Amino acid sequence: MTSSSLLTFLPYQKKWITDNSRLKIMEKSRQIGISWISAYNLVRQHSRPTQTLDSWVSSRDTVQAKLFLEDCKTWANTLDIRYQSHKNNGILSSSRNPSTSYTLRFANKTRIHSLSSNPNAQAGKRGSRILDEFALHPDPHSLYSIAYPGITWGGHLEIISTHRGQHNFFNKLIQEILHSGNPKNFSHHKVTLQDALDQGFLSKLKSTLPPLDPRLSMDDSAYFDFIRSGCSDNESFMQEYMCQPFDDSTLFLPPSLIESCEYPPNDPWEFTTQQAVRSENDFFLGIDIGRDQDLTVFCLLENINNTLFTRQLLCLKNTPFSHQEEYLHNFLTIPNLYRTCIDQTGLGRQFTERAIEHYGQGRIEGITFTNLVKETLAFTFRSRLENRTLRLPPDPLLRSDLRAIKRETTSSGNIRFSSDRGKNGHSDRFWAIALAIHAAQKATSNHYQPIAKSSRFSTFE
Repeated sequence: MTSSSLLTFLPYQKKWITDNSRLKIMEKSRQIGISWISAYNLVRQHSRPTQTLDSWVSSRDTVQAKLFLEDCKTWANTLDIRYQSHKNNGILSSSRNPSTSYTLRFANKTRIHSLSSNPNAQAGKRGSRILDEFALHPDPHSLYSIAYPGITWGGHLEIISTHRGQHNFFNKLIQEILHSGNPKNFSHHKVTLQDALDQGFLSKLKSTLPPLDPRLSMDDSAYFDFIRSGCSDNESFMQEYMCQPFDDSTLFLPPSLIESCEYPPNDPWEFTTQQAVRSENDFFLGIDIGRDQDLTVFCLLENINNTLFTRQLLCLKNTPFSHQEEYLHNFLTIPNLYRTCIDQTGLGRQFTERAIEHYGQGRIEGITFTNLVKETLAFTFRSRLENRTLRLPPDPLLRSDLRAIKRETTSSGNIRFSSDRGKNGHSDRFWAIALAIHAAQKATSNHYQPIAKSSRFSTFE
């Protein structure tokens, strides 16, 4: 490779590529091409006859590990560098915590291994490390602790990530660099969305867009506003794109706890009603009722070995109650839907009464949201996350809902849970899931017969 070939990269990308520091760390905006050029740099290093050590890339999950290696393959093909690729399952001896490795082998017999997030996959291996989306890993502290000794005999360690809260170990490393004299001697890079735009990011993005894409007509300022308005809330925008971790000390559910229980990206987590009907597992339904300002949310959970898997998260806005009742009727055609808990506070009272009248108290339970009840629901929800017995969809709007829940202490010393109302609702998704969890906690072994499907909820007229 000649130095002139680097001219195709943006300034912040070239700065990262040409930094040969033993330890370097990048706090970055989402989707600005850092992982992509890290793959390029790694392939370039392994094409050299002088390269003697393997490299180990740790991604947050198996999907990302595979995607990183696909980027490496693309660069190897572009640069006409010969390689062999293969996949190893169970690279660790532990069957309890298996890891998958995707590997490229080069002519000099060195390899690039792209691993999923298990920190133990780093143990006992020498060579360079790239810890991609570091803050999103389940345990960044353990990952760093095990990865760092691997460069004792040579190589370098790169950490690349967006932020995930002020108390994440990634931010602790950044704060150590900025305010404690950088004792580990990291080379620190930071690229916000604005930094990327100032250095030509939008022009490069436009060169890849299809002819009718609306972003083709935007300037930097319009694109910045376009991205910001598309985020679920301003806190998310500042963290995901502007390298400003939000203060999670006041959050009842920290982002790291939420994301540790999410399905992997592209996982087909969602069930149709027909799929649920065919399942032999138990199902539970939670409903948070809204009408105008707030959402009505139906959450369907499937119980598999005491882990609750989200199978539907249906959000309705400005939907007449008659139509909401039709959705309830459709859910109750699932024969193994053993219990449904409905928020009967305020608007939900009549909805709940009609449901109990039609289906009976054995299947329907109305829940009145007192402070004590909300406290019980909230702590049970968090306990499920802490025990990893709940699976959630990786949905930005859901994350925003869960982050919005605040635990407050009243002047009389009582605990109160609240959230701000916004365009995303009033944490309605949180309460629907909490109600579904409550339904599962109170479930009995009674089995129910499915009801006949109907195009209209005529019995509620």
